[in-house]
Amino acid sequence: MRKITHIVVHCTGTEASATIEGIKRYWKDVLGWEYPGYHFIVKPDGEIVQLLDISIPSNGVKGRNSTLINVCYIGGLNSLKQHKDTRTPQQKQSLLIKLKQLKSQFTTAIIQGHRDFPGVTKSCPCFDAKLEYASL
Repeated sequence: MRKITHIVVHCTGTEASATIEGIKRYWKDVLGWEYPGYHFIVKPDGEIVQLLDISIPSNGVKGRNSTLINVCYIGGLNSLKQHKDTRTPQQKQSLLIKLKQLKSQFTTAIIQGHRDFPGVTKSCPCFDAKLEYASL
């Protein structure tokens, strides 16, 4: 099993209407990735979809993926294409449940947003995940 140091929260950087299949096509056809960007993705209705087994690194944070579990919600852009926390109440609840599960499995892992890594200039996940999940 990989040593997991961080559980990273992401947004897809899309409007909430984006589909998982469309996101996967982008990773494969545009970015040329063999593996998904995230282990888990949360749809607007709160459904959690596992995209990759956690034993395999995903493509969440360039250069750091070997020690990460990446969890994402669909959204992060409003209708004006501005970065914004667009999580639905269902997504917030599902993220909390999934992060609690992962934290109980990887007790020493730090939960933080993609934006919290040194050198990252993205606003992803468009809210302060470190603060929101500090008590987990």
